[in-house]
Amino acid sequence: MKAVVLGSGGWGTALSLVLCDNGHEVTLWSHSPEKAVLLAQTRENPQLKGVQLPEQLRFTSDISCIRDAELVVSAAPSFAVRATAEKAAPYLGAGAALVSVSKGIERDTNLRMSEIWQNTVSSCCKVVALSGPSHAEEVGIRMPTGCVAASPDEAAARLAQDAFMNDYLRIYTSPDIVGVELCGALKNIVALSCGICDGMGYQDNTKALLMTRAMAEIARLGERLGGDRLTFGGLAGMGDLIVTCTSMHSRNRRAGILIGQGKTPREAMAEIGAVVEGYYAAESVEQLSRKEGVEMPICHCAYEVLYHGKQIRDVVAELMSRAKKGEITSGWRYPMR
Repeated sequence: MKAVVLGSGGWGTALSLVLCDNGHEVTLWSHSPEKAVLLAQTRENPQLKGVQLPEQLRFTSDISCIRDAELVVSAAPSFAVRATAEKAAPYLGAGAALVSVSKGIERDTNLRMSEIWQNTVSSCCKVVALSGPSHAEEVGIRMPTGCVAASPDEAAARLAQDAFMNDYLRIYTSPDIVGVELCGALKNIVALSCGICDGMGYQDNTKALLMTRAMAEIARLGERLGGDRLTFGGLAGMGDLIVTCTSMHSRNRRAGILIGQGKTPREAMAEIGAVVEGYYAAESVEQLSRKEGVEMPICHCAYEVLYHGKQIRDVVAELMSRAKKGEITSGWRYPMR
């Protein structure tokens, strides 16, 4: 199958490697002509140090490369997805499958990444979201990994499953594209928050509390927007939350650590030197939760810290002193006495 990956960051490069391993004809597109040339010359992406890229992998900065592609993978950072889709739209074939692997929510429109593509290319192709606990650094060295290919179109989900699945990358299918994409976007806010806790010296108890209660509020918003609650306990939900909140591969967690140690969000992101998706997602989720009337205290506090300079210890005190409540707010009841 002829495949094109749009986005030459770590994740796009790792997935290009997977597709090459699976015998597909693969081109990796970069928005930067200079980077495309560098990748072709060195056969290594600086974001995946030590990973040799196969000779059959092609590199280009010419977006028309997708003209005859059967599979197009959208791996641009969330803020660049719309611009990439608009560039690609004139060349995208009607029979192509579009697999979105970017994790985020568009600022102001609050659209998921697959929705941006659907709005841009209309109904000319089937769209799938691929997400899960998958550090590019580990997929690049072929460590066993699992992801979810989600689409309301079963045939499209199975096509993505067949394209990517091999002996080190296991792909499950799901009809819940809403839940899978929301999990991928919202867990980055939690990873930033966990990093802040790490930077302040809080330990395992705090992180477990934060991750679990954050997942409860993520699931509330997800259900309100049409997602399936079961998705949030699966690979795309709790699985991705665990890996992003606990690993130093996570840019979101590393940025959070720096913020917890006293740096401003801007200083932290500059030091990381790559896109920190959780920062952008925090503003979108604040907008969404207000619009939908969903209570999300942890995500709200993260937004206040990141965008309004609220003191972290004040936020912790605010969260820990919230009114008493039961852990499960629906379905469970004490028996009548």
